[in-house]
Amino acid sequence: MTASDPLRDLGVRMTSHGGELRVWSHAATSMELAIFDDRDPSWAVRTVTMTRDAHDVWTGRSRSLVPGRSYAIRVGGPEGPNHAFDPKRLLLDPYARGLVRVDGPGSGWRSTFVDDAFDWGGVQKPRVPLDHAVIYEAHVRGFSKRNPAIPAELRGSYAGLAHESSIAYLKSLGVTTVELLPVQAFVSEQRLVKQGLTNYWGYNTLGFFAPHAAYASRAAQAQGSDAVLREFKGMVRLLHEAGLEVILDVVYNHTAEEGPEGPVYSFRGIDNASYYRQDAHGHYVDTTGCGNAVYFAKDAPIRLVLDSMRYWAEEVQIDGFRLDLAATLGRGEHGDFERDHPLLRGMLDDPILSTTKIIAEPWDVGYGGWQTGNFARGFVEWNDRYRDRMRDFWLGDIRRERETGSAGSGIGRFATRLAGSSNTFSFERGPLAGLNFITAHDGFTMADLVAYDTKHNLGNGEDNRDGTSHNNSFNHGVEGDTTDETILATRRKAIRNLLGTLLLSAGVPMLTAGDEYGRSQRGNNNAYCHDSELTWLDWERDDRQQDLEDVTRTILRLRHENPALRPVRFGRFGEETPSASRMEWFNAEGVTMSEEDWNSPAERTLQYVAASTPEVEHANRVLLVVHAHEEAGEITLATAAGVTGYTKLWDSADERPGRAETAHSPGDVVSIEPTSMQLYRAD
Repeated sequence: MTASDPLRDLGVRMTSHGGELRVWSHAATSMELAIFDDRDPSWAVRTVTMTRDAHDVWTGRSRSLVPGRSYAIRVGGPEGPNHAFDPKRLLLDPYARGLVRVDGPGSGWRSTFVDDAFDWGGVQKPRVPLDHAVIYEAHVRGFSKRNPAIPAELRGSYAGLAHESSIAYLKSLGVTTVELLPVQAFVSEQRLVKQGLTNYWGYNTLGFFAPHAAYASRAAQAQGSDAVLREFKGMVRLLHEAGLEVILDVVYNHTAEEGPEGPVYSFRGIDNASYYRQDAHGHYVDTTGCGNAVYFAKDAPIRLVLDSMRYWAEEVQIDGFRLDLAATLGRGEHGDFERDHPLLRGMLDDPILSTTKIIAEPWDVGYGGWQTGNFARGFVEWNDRYRDRMRDFWLGDIRRERETGSAGSGIGRFATRLAGSSNTFSFERGPLAGLNFITAHDGFTMADLVAYDTKHNLGNGEDNRDGTSHNNSFNHGVEGDTTDETILATRRKAIRNLLGTLLLSAGVPMLTAGDEYGRSQRGNNNAYCHDSELTWLDWERDDRQQDLEDVTRTILRLRHENPALRPVRFGRFGEETPSASRMEWFNAEGVTMSEEDWNSPAERTLQYVAASTPEVEHANRVLLVVHAHEEAGEITLATAAGVTGYTKLWDSADERPGRAETAHSPGDVVSIEPTSMQLYRAD
């Protein structure tokens, strides 16, 4: 950023002439800065006329604009279908680093000038290599709200997530990277407020630079925006000290202003025509399903996002971002997705952002919105094809085989996903281009995936219309709760198979908080509006939940210990590719898989031998056995080149880990339980 940069230093900052505010608007014809009493943010004590430069940046200065002050802007402009100017309305600074809610007279939101000084104590970002990363998707409030080991006043807060008991749990589990559901300031949609509900997930951003104040401890909230930001930074520092990364789920594709008749907080009143995609009649072109879509054919919205990301990455030391509905971020002038859109390319070319983990949710709801596999090298993409295939293999196919005698598909598509989805991501991008997940915040939990055939969302107030009906789930014979121990045991094993598949696949795994012990939402697959025990983690675990948590911990340890499970690159047949894993595939008889084996619905057993070709880690080889029939079977352990023995490390048929490791030789015949997996170290 240089002095000649026309969009430099947007937002508020201190200068030798006092506080200075810079706001961009092309269509505005007037702009005022209103500064409020430092004790009463509803009382304006000074108004400053802002001036416009040749690049449509409006500037206002005042010695009254100092850290701790609340402020707002008023913007006037032309009338017309694409505009929404009202010079009497108080608006938020798009770059505000703190926000405060004002009730009573003059109610609404105010920006706050934040003192963002903070002592990082020399703590550095962990910079976990992508092939070692295990992402844990969590909600700040929901993670610690019920944890009795945390002081009551800190539960559900940034400080609660950074509490020593929280960090000890995350470290013991074996995850490396905590991905937080939205923590940029947000509000609930008007529809939810009228229903007495709340937007728990937070995908309704009000301010792209301010942390959500309601997630700070009560003490920090009472002290104001400075304290909220300090608590947030303190959380990041403590997690970093423990070697844990922090990724933010960020929502830049739309804002909390909803549709044209929605509330006006900031962008709509500053320059509706420039910030939101519209047609000539002022109708919003919404590719997000949330009422509006930010117009990324304009320089100012692009700059806003890049500046916001850079702020969080540099000033708040965030390690990466998950871009919600990222296809919208890549839509150009004519609305088509562009792989090298200036915003997407700007993330990859930025010297700060390019060192972070940037994860794209590679779709939106607009025309041509499904773009999985089409983002540029440097992005990691949520792999919905992986999710669907793995659910179908362990649940839908098992149901079909039970009902019709045939699973309907062979093991080939499962194997492709297991090995890194080379049919989705290019050779140049490799397996780490894919973020593997089986569940996420949106949809069934893993426990509900094996216990419900249909969604149960009546509590959301939409007559069960919301949430997807395409879940690839299987209740195993009874919908929801049951006392049938046979069904319960089968469900638990199905969870272990899903967890084992996720955490032993090539690619970057994402574990949804609570799945490690079998958290249920009672069949609600769209619990976005429930800030309650339905969505919070339960820290009082029964014996079976503790067993599952221990299994998760074991699988994560095995993933860490065996580099063959974590290839960086795709290999080519007959070639030695550094940091790729050489893969061999065998059937139940220990014979190399044939074309017929790959495609036959009757062939549901596979042996997968992966050998690492290390550049920085030790040489390693593993055997993964997958058996997806509901009858027990026998396996002739594969005779792979150079393998003299196998040591069994884990079996999904076991309710709990800890059985002694057992040694075998190539060619040995071993038993395998119905619908189960076994992992061996190959020596």
